[in-house]
Amino acid sequence: MARTRFQDAGDGLPLKALPAAALRAVLAEGYSGRQFRQDLTAGFLVGIVALPLAMALAIAVGVPPQQGLYTAIVAGFFTALLGGSRIQVAGPTAAFIVVLAPLYARFGLAGLLMSGLMAGLILIGMGALRLGRLIEYIPFPVTTGFTTGIATVIAALQLKDLFGLRLEGNPDHFFERLGAMIQARGTASPWEFLVGLGTLAILLLPRLPKRWLVRLPRPLRKIPAPLIALPLAAVVGWGLPHLIPGFSVDTIGTRFHTLIGGRMVDGIPQIPPLPMWPWHAPGPGGQPLGMNLGTLRMLLPSAFAVAMLGAIESLLSAVVADGMARTRHDPDAELMALGVGNVLAPFFGGIPATGAIARTATNFRYGGRTPIAAMTHALTILLAILLLAPLIRFLPMASLAALLLLVAWNMSEAEHFLHTLKVAPKSDVAVLLTCYFLTVVFDMVIAVTVGIMLASLLFMRRMAGLSGGQVTHPDHRALPGPLPEGVVIYDLAGPLFFGAAERAMGAMRAIGADVRVIIFRMEQVPSADVTGLVAMEGVLREMARQGIKAIIVGLHGQAREVFARGGIHGKADELAICDTMTDAFRIMKAKLHTYRRLELGPIRFQVLHREKAKIRKAPK
Repeated sequence: MARTRFQDAGDGLPLKALPAAALRAVLAEGYSGRQFRQDLTAGFLVGIVALPLAMALAIAVGVPPQQGLYTAIVAGFFTALLGGSRIQVAGPTAAFIVVLAPLYARFGLAGLLMSGLMAGLILIGMGALRLGRLIEYIPFPVTTGFTTGIATVIAALQLKDLFGLRLEGNPDHFFERLGAMIQARGTASPWEFLVGLGTLAILLLPRLPKRWLVRLPRPLRKIPAPLIALPLAAVVGWGLPHLIPGFSVDTIGTRFHTLIGGRMVDGIPQIPPLPMWPWHAPGPGGQPLGMNLGTLRMLLPSAFAVAMLGAIESLLSAVVADGMARTRHDPDAELMALGVGNVLAPFFGGIPATGAIARTATNFRYGGRTPIAAMTHALTILLAILLLAPLIRFLPMASLAALLLLVAWNMSEAEHFLHTLKVAPKSDVAVLLTCYFLTVVFDMVIAVTVGIMLASLLFMRRMAGLSGGQVTHPDHRALPGPLPEGVVIYDLAGPLFFGAAERAMGAMRAIGADVRVIIFRMEQVPSADVTGLVAMEGVLREMARQGIKAIIVGLHGQAREVFARGGIHGKADELAICDTMTDAFRIMKAKLHTYRRLELGPIRFQVLHREKAKIRKAPK
């Protein structure tokens, strides 16, 4: 029952209760020693799996591998500590590569760190303003399109290290990058490709048919594939150059060097993340970027893109985590925690972070059920830096490229993408393909912006198609009785909003000149906006000019509130408002009788007495 209370409270926690919402809920339920041991085990295994992945993602962005490790340590720890999801693991993710790589190429490490800092502040503001639920309104074709597009770009970027290509220059855009790799095909190394291919083969072991896996020793079946593939690759990178003449592969130690205390260190330095000022990091050309208003203004669009992508990825990951653990996260608490993590990480050299679906799933698989597991994952990476840094330098770059190829494939969800193309309506397919191609050709920000606008316009067109109006047949069986001559019933259906108002009222033009009373049936109008209100006012005004009287039946809910606030109910001499068709017929017959007795004189409609009382009480 305690878990249910946490789930139900997720929608309405006060602002002061958002920090550490998930951890506090866990402690309030009672945290056992058994669960603590399970969390430690899961966190340790996730940390080992995340270690090479964090380095690979940082390298794909263009920064040294230790920046990715610092991100997983700082952002991963504080996001778990302060977040609203019980099992989510945060850190650098593949989705950020297409945004951060051009940012790093243009502004250097300083611009990258400051963009992450600004994005963190934006995320904190989004959480404080309770905007977490708005992410749910991003259509599925948009998220699928740009996610598959990002996966395509990531996979293409790994071809360079997988084949050991030596490029001249480093183009930012997808097709220029492919062209540069094709031109550099003569520099490919067969050793690099064999090492990468062997790593990929081991990483794919869990995907073999189960009847093949049964033949493996039981302990071996439980070990994560990266925990087997990457240490073996490091042994190959260290040992084979001594055994095979001419064998040479690029490793972390040969690619990256760091100056520590006047001494050049190969690979990652064996030190923890140390405090620094993000704006003092190397900028374009190696010079500090500086901290001023002009710099912030220049970095703001990139920071906004990082914040939006981080929010989308993190909350999607939290939803996946909820599905696995049968819990419910608080999106606002998660956004605020992610913001704090991204604010703190740049002060220790960390790049932007968000929720990682694969690491979260691994955490759940190995028994992690509370934020303690994700916090342990961060501490495990810290210990690995302090203890294993001299060994990590032997890890081949081709092996990390193979790991990212697998990440890109998992991220693409190719089966869902193709299934959507087959079964989705044409409008959704158009949105999906638009987002995909814009992500590949341009960038994710343009893709999401255009995708949401296109999806919104198509949705409005569909809603407008559901809205409309038609004249009811005079002897329809649903009517309380036959219609007298000169009376027309006009049925309105669907939301009366700006995309549908003209269509809904369009059939009014076909009503003949001999009509004296029109009954508007609005039981099937769930809502209205000011455009629908203005359209109805225009119709009523034209009816009054022609001496035609109106009765509105079944106006309810939000549409009734809009009409009441618009003052339509105040036109008692022209309009009657009632709840049922029976009431409408009674009013119509009484007024037609008066109409005939006065020899076609003007009819003065009176609103039913009880309707008058309702209107007086209606909000204004």
